[in-house]
Amino acid sequence: MPATRTATGNRYLLEVEQVSKAFNGLRAVDGYGLKLRPGEILGIIGPNGAGKTTVFNLLTGYIRPTAGTIHFSGEDITHRPPEKIAAMGIGRTFQNIRLFSSMTVLENVKAAQQLHDSDNLVTTLLTWPSFRAREARLAQESLEQLALFELADRADQPATSLPYGDQRRLEIVRALALRPRLLLLDEPTAGMSPHESMDVLQLIREIRDRYDLTIIIVEHNMPVIMQLSDRIQALNYGQIIAEGKPDEIRGNPDVIEAYLGKSD
Repeated sequence: MPATRTATGNRYLLEVEQVSKAFNGLRAVDGYGLKLRPGEILGIIGPNGAGKTTVFNLLTGYIRPTAGTIHFSGEDITHRPPEKIAAMGIGRTFQNIRLFSSMTVLENVKAAQQLHDSDNLVTTLLTWPSFRAREARLAQESLEQLALFELADRADQPATSLPYGDQRRLEIVRALALRPRLLLLDEPTAGMSPHESMDVLQLIREIRDRYDLTIIIVEHNMPVIMQLSDRIQALNYGQIIAEGKPDEIRGNPDVIEAYLGKSD
């Protein structure tokens, strides 16, 4: 019996059907589809220009599809703006780090906490004790999340003063502060050493379990993606060329050809 799109009974958290995106006639994504179950970690791989980040931008509303539909938790989000999609429970990081450069490490996380907590802001501002209590609570929650990523002792430092790998970690913490149900990680280990990358791999597993997350990760680091993912999609020229468990993808001839080229 096919799954129905209801917010309570849908077996899939995310359903993407035949989504395409063209830029000046060139299809960056072509007929992309996905059915993602709650708690799953999906890896997306592919050579540069394969359409991976475009998929993320489509899922989070930063660009709108030329064709196709996107449903999250049973609701059509195909044409919703990024802030509405984020409020529904889809958080993300970016390939190019986008921290608030004028803020401290702690303030970056609190800013995301405040966005999530914005419904209570007007009420809180009516009384000074409520405001102070709210600020103390947000600061404590932010510090707890920073501690998970070993960044709590740097809470008062400017965010952009952190080493590159720690800025990557901070961006993940800030995304978690939005309390997402679905977390999209775009190259989370870029610029990290092999040891740092394995630490982040373990942290992603921990946050999946701790926060009951579903995760999609774009990564060029093959050891990370193969160890972390429950399932992998391989893209090339905006199309899915292979999909399956890591062991199935590792030796897939179409995937090998996409990365290495066709041998004579």
